[in-house]
Amino acid sequence: MATLLIVHHTPSPHCQAMFEAVVSGAGDPEIEGVGVVRVPALAATASDVLAADGYLLGTPANLGYMSGALKHFFDQVYYPCLDATRGRPFGYFVHGGNDVTGAVRGIESITTGLGWRRAAEAVTVTGEPGKDDLEKCWELGATVAAGLMG
Repeated sequence: MATLLIVHHTPSPHCQAMFEAVVSGAGDPEIEGVGVVRVPALAATASDVLAADGYLLGTPANLGYMSGALKHFFDQVYYPCLDATRGRPFGYFVHGGNDVTGAVRGIESITTGLGWRRAAEAVTVTGEPGKDDLEKCWELGATVAAGLMG
C-alpha cells in the first residue's frame, strides 16, 4: 500500500477548513491502495517522510512566509531525506490574510532543492475560503492521492 503523508500547520479556522477538504479528497473511497497519514508539522520527522510515497503540505502565510512550524519541519527533514525522496510527488495549500507570495516562494524553493515533483497545482487562498476554494482543496487531496495508486 502506498502512503500519502499530510504535513500541516493549521492554527486558524480558515486553514483548518482547507486542511479538512484536502483530507477528505485524499481519503475518497474511489482511491484504493493509498493510506493517508496526517502529522502536524512540529511532530513530523524524517522517518515519516522516508516512509511515505508522496506528500501534501499545508500552512498559513505568516509575516510574508510559511509558518515557522512548516519551516521547522523542512529544517529537520531536508538533509536526511534529500537523496532518498528525490522525484516523489507533492502538493500544497497556503492560506493568508492578504498575501501568500513569500510562503509559496519558500515552499517552491525548498521542494525544488529536495527534488520533489509537484503533482498538482497549489491551492492558495487569501481571506475566507469560499466553496470553490474548498473544492480546489478537495481536488488537491484527491489528485495527489490518486497519483499514488498502483
